[in-house]
Amino acid sequence: MVRVVLATHNQHKAAEFQQILGDAVPGLEIVAYDGPEPVEDGVSFEANALIKARTAAQHTGLPALADDSGICVDAMGGAPGIFSARWSGVHGDAQANLRLLLDQLADLPDGSRGAHFTATLALVTPSGEETTVEGTWPGRIAREARGAHGHGYDPIFIPEGYEQTAAELGPEVKNAQSHRARAFAAAVPALAALAGTRDRP
Repeated sequence: MVRVVLATHNQHKAAEFQQILGDAVPGLEIVAYDGPEPVEDGVSFEANALIKARTAAQHTGLPALADDSGICVDAMGGAPGIFSARWSGVHGDAQANLRLLLDQLADLPDGSRGAHFTATLALVTPSGEETTVEGTWPGRIAREARGAHGHGYDPIFIPEGYEQTAAELGPEVKNAQSHRARAFAAAVPALAALAGTRDRP
């Protein structure tokens, strides 16, 4: 069994990854990370994911998997983007971030509320080998928060093809279709190679 540390202290994200992983990669065990949190001063999702994965790999001596993700609104030029978690000025205040974004988009008509979630996954080994992949989940911004499932911006994000928000759809749909699920699917070949169940492409 190959152990891979998930470089996050966010328990919502850790649980989501565990559910997404399922039996996709036999021989791989995701373990929790309790090391230092680096300063995420990259200017892209990829840069920040690599910063976190490199720190965790160096601290634990294990291969490390990290993601950086956020919501990108078309009418705002892709913002909040990498600043999603601290959009209101306070890192991690999900409700304040959500309320601010709704206020900023209040006057936009339904046809101009396009948005997507983006997640970039970085896999870094202690020897310095690095792989990054990206997943996106298109949709639009609702006019009010709805739903009790999920976290972050899920209550105001309506995925393409649905009328419910991501927080109304529940974990089964989200973990099958979300930006993280799509990024993870793209990372499976590299993770399988790490676990010794598949040759690297």
